[in-house]
Amino acid sequence: MDETLVLMAEVREKTGSKYAAKVRQKRRIPAVVYGHKKVPLAISLDAHKLVEGMQHGRRVWDVKIGKKLEKVMVKEMQYDHLGKDIIHVDLMRVDVTETVEVSVPIELKGTAKGTEEGGVIEEQTDRLEVRCRVIDIPESIVISIKDVDVGDSVHAGEVELPEGVTLVSDPETVVLNCALIAAAKTTEELEEEVPAAPEVIGEAKEAEEKEESSEEKPEKGKT
Repeated sequence: MDETLVLMAEVREKTGSKYAAKVRQKRRIPAVVYGHKKVPLAISLDAHKLVEGMQHGRRVWDVKIGKKLEKVMVKEMQYDHLGKDIIHVDLMRVDVTETVEVSVPIELKGTAKGTEEGGVIEEQTDRLEVRCRVIDIPESIVISIKDVDVGDSVHAGEVELPEGVTLVSDPETVVLNCALIAAAKTTEELEEEVPAAPEVIGEAKEAEEKEESSEEKPEKGKT
């Protein structure tokens, strides 16, 4: 796990959507620190530093509130309606020796054997729930897909986890599979598949009678 990142926090004296919006206008993210049987504390964090830390896989922070340092981990994040920007964070107080359950992103490595046969890898989930000590939280769970062939599936229970990490997700959960992509059909092939229009018996009979009538009718000027 990466070394702990220190974030400077500011206490929020007022809460609610109106005041949270004002906090975000200052490029800070509203947050709440809770856990360890202590009173929840409303704070705000520098948006740039928090997002940057998350992008680098940071899970545990030291949050400095005044002169006090609290070790926390992200428990939940809320995004805007576009799912792009973080608008609120729930931080849980932790001890480096305690065991926690966390959601860890999946990272695929290699090129699947099935792709050489026209297959494509379909990810069914991009993260797994695991249990481990705070100091053992992995940045990601790496899955090698080089031996995955067309028709193969990888289940959560088959994924090799780092030492000290155990699976919480259902072992039968499908993480990914390799499916064959159907080849595009040509215009000629599509036309061959279109059934010919059925002949209408009544129309055929009427056309036949008209043809016979025209043959029996004498031409003008002849007797």
